Amino acid sequence: MTDAYVAIEGERLIEARSRSPGQTRGELVFTTAYTGYEESLTDPSYEEQLLTFSYPLIGNYGVRKERFESDRVHPRGVLAREMTEDVAEWLQDEGVPAVDHLDTREIVTEIRDEGAMRCGIAAGPDATREDALDQLDQCKHMSEHEDIGAQVSVAESTVHNPEGSGPSVALIDCGAKGSIVSSLVERDAVVHRLPYDATEDDVNAVDPDVLFISNGPGDPENFEATGEVVDAFVGELPLAGICLGQQVVANALGGRTEKMEFGHRGVNQPVRDLRTGQVVMTTQNHGYTVADPGDELEVTQINVNDETPEGLDNDDLDIITRQYHPEANPGPHDSLSFFDDVVEMAEQS
Repeated sequence: MTDAYVAIEGERLIEARSRSPGQTRGELVFTTAYTGYEESLTDPSYEEQLLTFSYPLIGNYGVRKERFESDRVHPRGVLAREMTEDVAEWLQDEGVPAVDHLDTREIVTEIRDEGAMRCGIAAGPDATREDALDQLDQCKHMSEHEDIGAQVSVAESTVHNPEGSGPSVALIDCGAKGSIVSSLVERDAVVHRLPYDATEDDVNAVDPDVLFISNGPGDPENFEATGEVVDAFVGELPLAGICLGQQVVANALGGRTEKMEFGHRGVNQPVRDLRTGQVVMTTQNHGYTVADPGDELEVTQINVNDETPEGLDNDDLDIITRQYHPEANPGPHDSLSFFDDVVEMAEQS
């Protein structure tokens, strides 16, 4: 049954089956993760994107809220080879358009060859080809979403584990996954979750032992306020960052970031530590990378597949950042020790 249409940049139109009706648009990306669809769909880093699952069956173990990384679904639309009723009903409740019964292998190959592309979806009994093409015409490039942080950040500061005996962490929420907060709380840290546009005064008000920049969606150059906070505290506070956080720290310290062709999204990205030679498997979700770390940061870890920077450090300034997601969820737990390193750095500073 054809009651959905997917229009991809480059005059490509695909017929599909509607599983959650509606019209939507966004950057078309894919993940190679074969589990963790609940975590992926609630990851704020997918804001303004259309998520294609390369694994052929999505929903084979139901939907459980305890696996969610945030309080809502963040991709603007979802594409799968086959989607179960559980996931389809969840996306309907969330108002997120979704389609299946299309060749996701071909879509993934096209994204891999052509790069992430703008895309429009029209799904439901009244959907037309023209609707999907109209959505495509209205779709922005990711760099044009200049205030995307406002869509994913907390509006006001909140405190997690206020009675904790560990270090005080100022977490700048650029779209933080919930498991980043829980990973710090598990180490008895007091986590002050601050909005993405927090100021130097806001950080000083919580008197932290470490400044932590979270993951998030979009172009790191659009997170100017976060970069200004980083610049204000370099050398004054230990600094940590994950994913977008690494990119923002690099830009603030004189480095340069750039958009990747199709990014890293999945749970099987190999990373080599240049100091020890150890290779670990990591969870990743990003479309930008650090092209030049600048003079202040040392590249300490690289992606085995394409040699992009995965870890940046400055021992003298107490800076440690990672491009991948050490908290995983979903994915391997090879790099959970990152949070131990952050807590230790904060306690020794």
